[in-house]
Amino acid sequence: MNKEKLVLWTKRLLGFLAIGFWLSIIYDISKMSAPFMEQAPYCMGTTMLIFGLLTATHKGLDYWGKSK
Repeated sequence: MNKEKLVLWTKRLLGFLAIGFWLSIIYDISKMSAPFMEQAPYCMGTTMLIFGLLTATHKGLDYWGKSK
């Protein structure tokens, strides 16, 4: 398997895992007994954290894939 395919499939796997993890966290937050206004910061924080990390790993994989 060449480097480009490895980077592509790693990105796909990480994206799939991140979305699954995000959905499970959002589901857990929605089950809290607190009102929505108290749940909103947790939803926004976890969304920003998970997808920020996903973006960083994608950029890192792009950099690694283009290096020789």
